[in-house]
Amino acid sequence: MKRIVWALLMVWFACQVRGEAPVYEFAPCASTHMAYGEECGNWEGTEATAGGEASERRKRILEAGDRTYWSGLAYRMAAPVLQRMAKGELTAAMDPEVAPTWDHRNIRVAYMEAFARLMAGITPWLALPADSTEEGKQRTQLREWALQAYRNAVDPLSPDYLLWKGEGQILVDAAFLAQSFLRAPGTFWEPLDDVTKQRYLEAFRGLRSIRPAYSNWILFRGMIEAFFIMAGEAHDAYAVDVTIRKMNEWYLSDGWYSDGTEFAADYYNAYVIHPMYVEMLEILKERKVATPVSFDLALARMQRYNQFLERLISPEGSFPVFGRSITYRMGAFQPLALAAWKYGLPQGMSHGQVRSALTAAIQRMFAVPGNFNEAGFLTLGFAGHQPDLANSYTNNGSVYLTSVVFLPLGLPADHPFWSDPPEAWTSVKAWSGQSFPMDKHVSLSR
Repeated sequence: MKRIVWALLMVWFACQVRGEAPVYEFAPCASTHMAYGEECGNWEGTEATAGGEASERRKRILEAGDRTYWSGLAYRMAAPVLQRMAKGELTAAMDPEVAPTWDHRNIRVAYMEAFARLMAGITPWLALPADSTEEGKQRTQLREWALQAYRNAVDPLSPDYLLWKGEGQILVDAAFLAQSFLRAPGTFWEPLDDVTKQRYLEAFRGLRSIRPAYSNWILFRGMIEAFFIMAGEAHDAYAVDVTIRKMNEWYLSDGWYSDGTEFAADYYNAYVIHPMYVEMLEILKERKVATPVSFDLALARMQRYNQFLERLISPEGSFPVFGRSITYRMGAFQPLALAAWKYGLPQGMSHGQVRSALTAAIQRMFAVPGNFNEAGFLTLGFAGHQPDLANSYTNNGSVYLTSVVFLPLGLPADHPFWSDPPEAWTSVKAWSGQSFPMDKHVSLSR
């Protein structure tokens, strides 16, 4: 059976090579210490008309391994932001790109969005122990840049001092920063000097005056309070309790929450709701803070939602494009990536299956030209540069939420998620006449 599955996967990859779309190859950095852009992380591609040459390209990608591909793309995404912010040059180097319908909020929010959302996705990876591999050297370099970037973010004398007052959006991305600390406290919170820590605590406390929208936004306030608990600081128990109770009221069924009082057909259950709710309840459980909803129930709901996410990835690696904020790209799979990294996959779902599905989707998306601009920053779009898809609140800092798909890089290279052989995912089995698990209704209301 394994041979059949492997053969089907190879047929799929061959179809991609022979198909209508161009085939592209990611070229990782030859040296992790070079300035970004010097033959580092460039996409090289040609139309897939010369089948032999394209097949060789695809073969080299496969031989390099999924982890090499993932880590190379993560480095490409992170290096332009972290290298420049570590030097206090991000604001000068990153030219914000905004939606055609931009709502004219303070454009400085773009820099916090880029940094916070990027770090929410890669702190587990950067927290792995140092090693002498090429990936290990990349992690070490990014970790050094990131620590200095964290300092600059709250240093009033730094050119990259982030916007901490004046916009409601600040609450959103401060929550992603808090989430990044929660995901790797020993690597990124504890090593900070006392002055920097105090600056973060004061900045986060100052955000309590922002009234969150009556939607998934209440989780942003809750996540910051969870950070205070992690840091051993006094927290607002009322805000925490209201967040937990209200999200529970908004739970529907089958792993889906409504985003406020009305259900919205989009990926906000993935972008925000499941990850922040689960991680917030987890830290409360660890610190023995009583809650009206259990961590275990929230996790079970997320795992049910993950069953849907895995089935959304087609045999070709595409997934449905619907709802707002679709320019967050692979952020749509954050709960599945989070489970793979930290909580284990849903019952009946294998490591090889999920890795293969996510890899297919990432490759399908980032093989399209235009995802990065000439300076190396992400652009507005879903697959390539498509600014008309951006909502009025979206800039090219917002789209760094796609980095959360890299959470499984926080697992060591010998973990089964990376070492198990590739397997067909549900839609591959379904559309090739193989047996696959039948789905059913699962309430999980309590």
